[in-house]
Amino acid sequence: MTDLEDVANEHLTTSTDREPDGEPNTQQDAAALTPAPATGRKRPDRGLLIASLVIACGVALIVWGFFAAITGDEGVERPEQIESISPVENAVQVLQQEGVAVDLQFGYEAVLIIDGIELETTNIGGLEAEPGQQLEFPSTAIFDPGNSIISFTPDADAAITDWSEGRHEARIVYWKIEEGRANARSYNWSFEVV
Repeated sequence: MTDLEDVANEHLTTSTDREPDGEPNTQQDAAALTPAPATGRKRPDRGLLIASLVIACGVALIVWGFFAAITGDEGVERPEQIESISPVENAVQVLQQEGVAVDLQFGYEAVLIIDGIELETTNIGGLEAEPGQQLEFPSTAIFDPGNSIISFTPDADAAITDWSEGRHEARIVYWKIEEGRANARSYNWSFEVV
């Protein structure tokens, strides 16, 4: 061996690696170089374990979000007698030519009040026409008793000729047909026209 190799070997062996007489312990050196026998289990990588936990939590939150989300009419508390409203409560992009419609449960009648104006209502159940004749509806709110729907579209001859830009307040006053308007209830909502 060369002098450099001897110096390197001396630095690699410590005082605990030497025999009591000062000579290197070759058995210990050989044991140190021999890999430990496998125990059959590897320790998991801590970084990989943390990343997996974060991903699992993210997936769980996404799934929870889908089931907890409130969409459409689910978040609105309206009376059970009102099945649907158009435009919906707090709509923000209603077009100026769009109409207002309220679908009620069967057996109810109603009137619309928009921006404080009670609209005259025409009940189309009372209109008569010859077979094949097309009906012309007046420029009022139209109530269809067969479907229990009341609707209104602004018109040049109506009480409201068009929707101005901005917020509009709407109210429906509804009652059971056999009870009459004396026992009416109401529901308010608003929408915004662009």
